[in-house]
Amino acid sequence: MDELITFIRARLDEDERGARDATPGPWSYDPGKEWYDGDDFVTMTNGQEFVGYGGMSLFRGAVCITGDAGHAQSAKDAEYIAGHDPARALRETEAGRRTLARHTPAPSAEAGPLQDAESPSGAEPDGALRCQYDGQPWPCPDLRDLAAPYADHPGYRDEWRP
Repeated sequence: MDELITFIRARLDEDERGARDATPGPWSYDPGKEWYDGDDFVTMTNGQEFVGYGGMSLFRGAVCITGDAGHAQSAKDAEYIAGHDPARALRETEAGRRTLARHTPAPSAEAGPLQDAESPSGAEPDGALRCQYDGQPWPCPDLRDLAAPYADHPGYRDEWRP
């Protein structure tokens, strides 16, 4: 039980560190391909899509180049990356921590009533745990969903799958 909570907390901490260490935003995608390179305001003439930082002002820089200008996938990649800037990652991390804090395990007698799941015999085994927030058997579906994005992490366990 504690392993799942520990696993999710560690992943959220990693996500937060990554977002805080990244180039601050806001990140943006500018199909006009113009940015401030530190010396001058430059219009890209070498035909590449890029994600910029610093908002939609004249004074910003490039975070990354995603490929050739006009290539549909390069434009989609740039738009996606810009939409998932560090500020968004930090908001997602905080939302995950709030969800984790609500969904703690409790002995069946202390947890709220079962909402969607019922024991086939009408009785739960001694020592059974349920989610304190929604009364679901532990680990509840919300925590399984919270862990699911990290399924490719070596510490992820198959029994946590939604």
